[in-house]
Amino acid sequence: MSVGDALDPRPVLIVTGLVQEARIAAGPGMTVICSSSNPRQLRKLLDQFDSSTVRGVISFGVAGGLDPSLKSGDVVVATEVVNGPSRWRAGLALSEELIDGTGLGGQKVVRAGLAGVEQVVLGQAGKAVLHATTGASAVDMESHIAAAYATEAGLPFAALRVISDPATRALPAIARNAIKPNGNIDLKKVLSGLARNPLTLRALVSTGVDFNRALRSLRGCRVFLLGGATLAPADYPAAPAARSRGPGHRKGRAGEPVPARRFSGLRASVPQPARL
Repeated sequence: MSVGDALDPRPVLIVTGLVQEARIAAGPGMTVICSSSNPRQLRKLLDQFDSSTVRGVISFGVAGGLDPSLKSGDVVVATEVVNGPSRWRAGLALSEELIDGTGLGGQKVVRAGLAGVEQVVLGQAGKAVLHATTGASAVDMESHIAAAYATEAGLPFAALRVISDPATRALPAIARNAIKPNGNIDLKKVLSGLARNPLTLRALVSTGVDFNRALRSLRGCRVFLLGGATLAPADYPAAPAARSRGPGHRKGRAGEPVPARRFSGLRASVPQPARL
């Protein structure tokens, strides 16, 4: 992660799914991409991103719980990311200070696998099956894409995720459907869904409480994002041949600094650091 004795000046690429996560990650030394929990959009943003302008990739945000022992607010530092038959190794250096709970207010921190999926796993039964088949402790919709991108680009990779909805709780469909393309919540859709089915109110409130607890925990983890100076390279045993990016793909000069607070796709949605 360094060139000779000189510290690599390039920022770390932080991959998030929601604008709330992006706001937490934003700051000096970070380039943040927010997918709005849309795998297709994330792949498009990464296809347009110049990998030579960053020194590593970190998947950062909340996740659904698969391990029944994990509660909302618990922190998962990934040892690997699993998607179907594909597995990527995640760098462990990010976890050294986290694992003893330093600076995290006593939250439970575990090293474990993450499952990457293309669609939200809503029900308890679906979570149980995914846990049994993958061995992963949490699930999200960005980590497998970020890991594949890091592998193709030859960049170090790590993932840190905080449990929002635990394995023992189903995620209301209304919560998923109310996410806007920019990652914010569409209040009109929430109210409309509640009007059609008032019985979902209790589950929605519980989901909101869990989500806010997860965000508080995630804020406590932010200080460790730049601690992964020795992140291990991503490892994709069954990697296909690298895709050609075509003659139009932009290439930057090696080591060329990038503005620390660049957001891809969501610039207008993210406040300046003084307001965070």
